[in-house]
Amino acid sequence: MLTEEQARESIIVAFDCDGSQAIELAERLGGAARWAKVGMTLFYAEGPRIVRELRDRGLKVFLDLKLHDIPFQVGGAAESASLTGADILSIHGMGGAEMVAKAREGVERAAESRGGDRTRLVAISVLTSMDQAALQSIGVDSPVEEEVSRLASLAVGAGSDGIVCSPREAREMRALLGPKALIVTPGVRPAGSEVGDQRRVATPREAIEAGASKLVIGRPITRAADPLAALEGVVGELTA
Repeated sequence: MLTEEQARESIIVAFDCDGSQAIELAERLGGAARWAKVGMTLFYAEGPRIVRELRDRGLKVFLDLKLHDIPFQVGGAAESASLTGADILSIHGMGGAEMVAKAREGVERAAESRGGDRTRLVAISVLTSMDQAALQSIGVDSPVEEEVSRLASLAVGAGSDGIVCSPREAREMRALLGPKALIVTPGVRPAGSEVGDQRRVATPREAIEAGASKLVIGRPITRAADPLAALEGVVGELTA
């Protein structure tokens, strides 16, 4: 399947908690985790410093802000977010091609300013909490899979490095976008875990076999009695 290092690089632990808990979790996971996801709740509470503090502890950061606004605003926001040191930043594909292009310009400006690698962009397609009924409730009648494909093609064509989609669309997205695309999949649940508010889910192994690059896993690790043991269990599943 994967080597141990490949498995660790594929797992993004979702730090959906407050600042003090995030630092405690980073220290408990030690060098076992490679990536942390910082979402809106944590970022809005703690600001850019939380990205820097996690990076200081050896973690790469997926800054999951789901930027969605007029192109000018998103361009500036992407630049500011990139200047925190974030390795990956999420935007909304539904913002359109011009918005995605401005986000790309923003992270490129930041890379020139701070040096180092450019923050990679991933575009949200359809949230993993949404199913067909939820899409129809907001006036989208096309099947989930078609909507994901449409938004993925639009976003990558406009400058996104990849997309965020559920594991159930990962195989089709890999075929559509090619081997270099960054495919990030929330909604990943180890066997026996509760699904929670996710709708389109898969196990870590299923997601990787379908073509996912990165697996976002939160509660099954962060709310486990022993988060480090839970993380090692996922690594074991991916290397078995």
